[in-house]
Amino acid sequence: MVDILTTLAALAAGYLLGSLNTAVIVGKIYGKDISRHGSRNAGLTNTLRVLGKPAAALVLAGDVLKGIAACLVGLQLGVHVQSGGAVDCIGALAAGAGAIVGHNWPVYFGFRGGKGALTGAAVLFMLDWRMALACLGVFLIVVASTRYVSLGTICATTLFAALSFMPVWEHTVYFSLFAVVMALVVVLRHRENMQRLLSGTENKLAF
Repeated sequence: MVDILTTLAALAAGYLLGSLNTAVIVGKIYGKDISRHGSRNAGLTNTLRVLGKPAAALVLAGDVLKGIAACLVGLQLGVHVQSGGAVDCIGALAAGAGAIVGHNWPVYFGFRGGKGALTGAAVLFMLDWRMALACLGVFLIVVASTRYVSLGTICATTLFAALSFMPVWEHTVYFSLFAVVMALVVVLRHRENMQRLLSGTENKLAF
């Protein structure tokens, strides 16, 4: 039986950590509201375009660290489920989900955040580094060949959801549910990017 209260506590802790939107914080340090410049997205790619590489490095570190921290909190809270030979920590799944949702809709910044990709990647590495490496590989190949960060993110996220149903990874149905919901959140947050990709007006990353 899943401990509902502990799971909700993990979700809330993850959400509060995820709401520490690094792009908004770094933007304020640089004297700019990142949500009003460039693509107006409070995330890594827009920070790189608007504020440059040093600021983007800070955002990258912050977004990764809060995803890691959320999962560590969830692991400490525990709540494990087992199905056959598969075991998953519901606390980590809930806290990771909370971090991604918090990044997208941060309570501290008027619920205007990023798109959850980088924090989601950090969470995935904490939950299953093998699956994370596979998705990272697809992301890098797509971005290197097309220079579309959004397309790479969408492809990697979709792959994550698909891989979660493969028995070889040895995860429970709770992990698959987490994967599908989080993939939907990230992909839906990229719906404007998808429209621009279809129309050929999406911004390309300059290497």
